[in-house]
Amino acid sequence: MIHHIVRMKPKADVTPEQIDEVLACLREQGRVIPAVTSFTVGREHGTGFDFGAVFVIEDLDGYWEYLIHPAHTHTDRVGLPLAERIETYDVSDDEDPEFGPRIAALHHRRYAADPELAALVAALPAAGR
Repeated sequence: MIHHIVRMKPKADVTPEQIDEVLACLREQGRVIPAVTSFTVGREHGTGFDFGAVFVIEDLDGYWEYLIHPAHTHTDRVGLPLAERIETYDVSDDEDPEFGPRIAALHHRRYAADPELAALVAALPAAGR
């Protein structure tokens, strides 16, 4: 089981409407990506981030399906340019010591196949990657 966590603090000039759009995109991911078994999207409280999401995915095949799904790609293109700070990470109950590197390899594969996305990620503040 993989819990994929996304946390974001938008840039100061981002409007409430833009934030609402990003939140709507994140919720849509949870609804339409078949590999997502459950999800939570909302405001963060008491942290250095303004909102976040958690997507629960069964395995690495599902994680790949999640990463390349058009709804996820759309959210990246809408949300990444608005981020002052973004943090993503994964929590898994898989005890294989190679599990983390396998997740990282899926991200690298995705960025290699999508130069526009790779450029958006490269433009994020270094601390946010």
